[in-house]
Amino acid sequence: MDTIATIRHSRAAFPSEALRPSGQRGFVGRLVRVVRSLVRWIDHLLERRRGRLALLEMTDDQLKDIGISRCDAHREGIRRFWE
Repeated sequence: MDTIATIRHSRAAFPSEALRPSGQRGFVGRLVRVVRSLVRWIDHLLERRRGRLALLEMTDDQLKDIGISRCDAHREGIRRFWE
């Protein structure tokens, strides 16, 4: 198993809407959906940041294999996580 696969979060942490109890409607249901959406968005931002940090850790040969220069990798790696 490669490193990137081990740091991804399982989608099992977010049960599908079909598995939600039928009594969870109205305000509570909307609140749950908003919180889940927020958690997914934060997870996406953190995953993007981990990928950028991985670029900074790559060797010149690895970067050459994927067609990125050291300068491009550095420029991408130091970007803020929300960009």
